[in-house]
Amino acid sequence: MKKFLLIMIMFSLSLSAQTHRFIYEYHFKTDSTTDEKRKVSMVLDVNPDDVKFYNYDFVVTDSINKTKGENNVVWDDTPALTRKKNSTINTNYIMVQNMFIVETNDKINWNLKDDTKMIGGYKLQKATTKYGGRNWTAWFTKDISLNEGPYKFKGLPGMIFEIYDDKDNFKFSLVKSYKLPKTYETLEILEKFGGQNPVKIPESKLRKMMLDNYNDPLHTFKEHYKNNTNPDARFMVMGIEVKRPEQLKELSEMMQKNIKKNNNPIELDKAIHYN
Repeated sequence: MKKFLLIMIMFSLSLSAQTHRFIYEYHFKTDSTTDEKRKVSMVLDVNPDDVKFYNYDFVVTDSINKTKGENNVVWDDTPALTRKKNSTINTNYIMVQNMFIVETNDKINWNLKDDTKMIGGYKLQKATTKYGGRNWTAWFTKDISLNEGPYKFKGLPGMIFEIYDDKDNFKFSLVKSYKLPKTYETLEILEKFGGQNPVKIPESKLRKMMLDNYNDPLHTFKEHYKNNTNPDARFMVMGIEVKRPEQLKELSEMMQKNIKKNNNPIELDKAIHYN
């Protein structure tokens, strides 16, 4: 199966004007103190003018909406970003109660190694880098003339098939590729998520917002709960129905505990140190 999929990659790259979609299997730990990992499929769309990286579930939901005429939205804490072709400036889409975008310049300095291995008839070469406070190992092929890869990892003389950190917290593996008849429209799932225009903010403001959110994780919820006039309305937090105001303190503490536990970002040097 792997050989077939990788042959499809070569076929899809034969037409440089086409949009190429790469599917990566993403294994990651939200809590670095456990061995438990999540696994999701991520999309890397290499378009003629830009590159987009996001959760494949967004595509599934978007397809259902278009087929059934629905307006469902889905978001996940996995990375979502776009960048212009051949640029190191990424536009990161981040949800903190509302959608925001943060621009980051993410130039990565690679160290090429002599180590090689074969996957599905492709010769892969090893490269290493230190990025985001973690040590990474990548395997790429010069047989595919794209200097792209998952997340912000790009700039090698070929396509990245696999990349992982030395603490076994994160791993991206290329599993599938195909060409699209036209560039996939992501307006509703990224650029104008759920019909709202994300607000562009500096990284420093994002950190403050995340700290404020931790200090009072139910701030917006409390306002809705307090101002509710519908006696039949039901309010849920973390699967628990709120029936009286006294519950809010305990639920806030539960949410804070959850935020601290799941504080293992890809870019470790940007982790927020919650009190």
